[in-house]
Amino acid sequence: MGRALVAVGRPGDAVPVLEQALAGSELVRGADHIDTLGAREEYAAATLAAGQPAEAIRSYRHALADRQRIQGGQHPDTLSASLGLAAAYLAGGQPKNAIAQYKQVLANTEGALGPDHPDTLQVRHSLAAANFSAGRMGTALQLYEETCAGFERTIGANHASTLACRAELAQGYYATGRLGDAITLLNDIIARGQQTLPAGDPLMQRMRETLTNITG
Repeated sequence: MGRALVAVGRPGDAVPVLEQALAGSELVRGADHIDTLGAREEYAAATLAAGQPAEAIRSYRHALADRQRIQGGQHPDTLSASLGLAAAYLAGGQPKNAIAQYKQVLANTEGALGPDHPDTLQVRHSLAAANFSAGRMGTALQLYEETCAGFERTIGANHASTLACRAELAQGYYATGRLGDAITLLNDIIARGQQTLPAGDPLMQRMRETLTNITG
C-alpha cells in the first residue's frame, strides 16, 4: 500500500503506512533482517519525497549504519543508502554534508565499477549538482565537464542523458559569466537534440530560452 501511494505521487499519505510496515517488520523479522533494512529505506525515501528532510536524514543515517554493519561498505544496497542520505542532506539545506557523502560514494563506486560505469557517472553528476548548490562553481563545472565527457564516451554525444548533462554544464557556464562557452554549447545541444529528442521536449525548450536570454 505504501509503495502504491508513493508511485501515484502521494508520499505524505505513504509515510505513516510505511512507518507501520517498518515497525511490523522489526517486530516479526528483527531489526537486522534484509526486509527490515529495505523497509527502513522505503520509509526514508517517502519522508524525503514528502518534504520531511530532517526525518529522512535520521532514517537514512540509521539505514546506512545498518547496511554498512551487515552488508559492508561496497554492497550496492549500502551505496544506495549513502546516495539517499546525500540527497536528504541536500534537501535539508546541508550541502557540505551532501558533498562529503557524495564524495565517499563516488570513491567507492569508482573503485568497484570503474570511472565510466553508468552508476559512477550518475554519482559524479550528483556531486556536481551538490557543489553547484553550495556555490562551489569551479568544482561544479569541472565535475560536470568530466561527467559529460564520460557520458559521451560510453553512450554517445546524442544520447538524452548526455544532452541533459551538457545542458546543466551550459547553465553553469551561463551562471558564471562564460557566455561564449554557454552559447557554443547551447547551439550544439539544440542541434543534436533536434535529431534525437521528440518535438516539444522540455529540455530543448529550456535550452532555447536560455540561449535567447543570453543573446537577446
